[in-house]
Amino acid sequence: MSDPTREQVEEAIKTYIEPHLETDLVSAKSVKDVKIDGGKVGVDLQLGFPAKGIHDEISAAVKAAVEAIDGVSGCEVTLETKIQAHSVQKSLKPIDNVKNIIAIASGKGGVGKSTTAVNLALALSAEGGKVGILDADIYGPSQPRMLGISGKPESKDGNTLEPMMSYHLQAMSIGFLIDEETPMIWRGPMVTQALEQLLNDTNWEELDYLVIDLPPGTGDTQLTLAQKVPVSGAIIVTTPQDIALLDARKGFKMFEKVEVPILGIVENMSIHICSSCGHEEHIFGEGGGRLMAEQYDVNFLGALPLETRIREETDSGKPTVVAEPESRPSQIYREIARKAAAQLSRQAKSYAAKFPNIVIQNN
Repeated sequence: MSDPTREQVEEAIKTYIEPHLETDLVSAKSVKDVKIDGGKVGVDLQLGFPAKGIHDEISAAVKAAVEAIDGVSGCEVTLETKIQAHSVQKSLKPIDNVKNIIAIASGKGGVGKSTTAVNLALALSAEGGKVGILDADIYGPSQPRMLGISGKPESKDGNTLEPMMSYHLQAMSIGFLIDEETPMIWRGPMVTQALEQLLNDTNWEELDYLVIDLPPGTGDTQLTLAQKVPVSGAIIVTTPQDIALLDARKGFKMFEKVEVPILGIVENMSIHICSSCGHEEHIFGEGGGRLMAEQYDVNFLGALPLETRIREETDSGKPTVVAEPESRPSQIYREIARKAAAQLSRQAKSYAAKFPNIVIQNN
């Protein structure tokens, strides 16, 4: 019996479609090396998105596909993750030490966007990414409370701020700099300037992803972010009812106009599960987020239930993903995080960091 060939091994691997990438690992350029020694095969895989929770699943699927080839006596799979920087709006330069910025947006308030943002940031971190979160809601910052952080950030040089830390997340918010009870009575230009400073004057440390929790709506702050902040992709959060979807569409169109790719749509409060009897009910209607995703030909990333504990845990400063990592909502957040990061990994890469700056001086 002849030894298996590399072509045979790659053809076998192609039979497995990775569900987050929605393609096979050969086409996704995730197969870095194939070693063949008689009947023994070694496959080195490299994913472009964090997926600790499903490493074993992927390895097992590839191993089974390769071991089904005639003449293969065993297959060993190694899997690593390498997260790359992806391209941003044409006129902008990426921020130092931040590979990718993901904006979490909603057309209107009250759809659970901040809760979704903090849990997705924690989910990306749980899957193996280095993650930060920027609370861009100047009028109603909620991340300090959601992450259970009190106190003010340090400044080592008097000009820049050190990010606050919570559950392995680097965090920054105007809420760290003002009293929780103080209202922000600022006009638009002051808000956008504050946002830019929070983003650019924070000493982020080698982040794979910076999640930005945007204020609701499509006004000044959102437009500034879309035009001045180098965003690699956006996630739209909505609830199933028509009025929320109407506003979510506006958010979608805004990002489309400024050429920020939409990674997908998250439907929050999709189904209510009664805490007493377990009865399931679609309080806000059904399937709106999925329908919107189909209409605009973008990914439907997932649907989250309307559950008391999600609200209680976030209010108490320990969001669901860290409070109950094995719970159903935590698993949904992690699945959404993997899908969004996988979608981002398939976009064009940014090579800005690889090029030197050329400075012309007149001596």
